[in-house]
Amino acid sequence: MFTIARAGFAEQTITKSRFIAMAVPCADEREVGAALRAFAAQHQTAHHLAYAFRLKTEAGIVPRFSDAGEPSGTAGMPVLKLIEGRDLINVCVAVIRYYGGINLGTGGLARAYGGTAKLALDNANTTAFVQMQTVQLTIEYKQMDLVTRALANCNGSVVTKVFNDQIDLVLLLPVDEVANFLNRFKRF
Repeated sequence: MFTIARAGFAEQTITKSRFIAMAVPCADEREVGAALRAFAAQHQTAHHLAYAFRLKTEAGIVPRFSDAGEPSGTAGMPVLKLIEGRDLINVCVAVIRYYGGINLGTGGLARAYGGTAKLALDNANTTAFVQMQTVQLTIEYKQMDLVTRALANCNGSVVTKVFNDQIDLVLLLPVDEVANFLNRFKRF
């Protein structure tokens, strides 16, 4: 599986209709909603905002799409098929349409929405998807430099730090690294 490391954008005009697409990483449906609201706010006079997303949740992989008032299956579905075909996860792709006065037909709409989404995904920077896990860890002050280096080596990060007699950390780690990391730094 893959995900997007850097967002991608694209724009094209097809038979007088203007299509603008974005492909962004989203960790959950809240982030999807925020991304869609921000995109819609940039294009308040657009006629349609079709989208698709695919998220990894505790319940499994959740795919969703919206045709945004276009004929059923002509806008969001081609975008979702593109996301699934590239085996992308935790990704939202949205396509705005400014109607140009000429009907494209169902096939034309599907090609236009899918083609613009493809351009946005081509412009995005994809990377291998790594499942992350939040863990809590308490360390001594002298261990902080070692923990910081170990986090950098495994692409982990510090979510929060609380300084008391010791340092209480909340970390974000790749799932494959959690057991090894905790064994290395747990207190004796």
